Amino acid sequence: MAEDGAHPFTLTRRSFVGASAVVGGIAAVGPLAACSAPEPEPEARVTLTINGEKRTVVVDNRTSLLDMLRERADLTGTKKGCNQGACGACTVLLNGRRINSCLTLAVMHEGAEITTIEGLAKGNQLHPLQQAFIDQDAFQCGYCTSGQIVSGVGCIAEKHTTSPAEIREWMSGNICRCGAYTNIVTAIAQTAQNA
Repeated sequence: MAEDGAHPFTLTRRSFVGASAVVGGIAAVGPLAACSAPEPEPEARVTLTINGEKRTVVVDNRTSLLDMLRERADLTGTKKGCNQGACGACTVLLNGRRINSCLTLAVMHEGAEITTIEGLAKGNQLHPLQQAFIDQDAFQCGYCTSGQIVSGVGCIAEKHTTSPAEIREWMSGNICRCGAYTNIVTAIAQTAQNA
């Protein structure tokens, strides 16, 4: 016992707060002192055929296909919307199948064929679905349009166009915040009918 009658290990509020600050400071500084400059992440060379052109791109192993297309291949028509696979703005065709390019890594697709919105037109001749979007006024702000069109091309190729309800079902992964769905469905139906 201490001379004043208090137990020598009595913890007061003031001593607890002081001790916590000291221990917390040591815990916070300790890992920082042990850190050095981060090592550069490994990079990989990926060769793909993008819109009919064979291209080799050097990417960080963690780079999504979307970021590779936009930042390394300078194909900014493919949009970054939610970056979580929920909106469809980043839809591209991978070996003829539509995918959300934000959900897959570029390094996973060595040798693949990628088609983006930029690869649909033939010179100055728009793809029939691009023209149908214009004819049917199937866009407003335009942000989702590239993903809608690429997904629509996939929907037509998959033959999921027998009715407006079927088109809506198979296009449900592509969100239009402006609400141009009726015109989008009409444009896809018109293109499928004329295909």
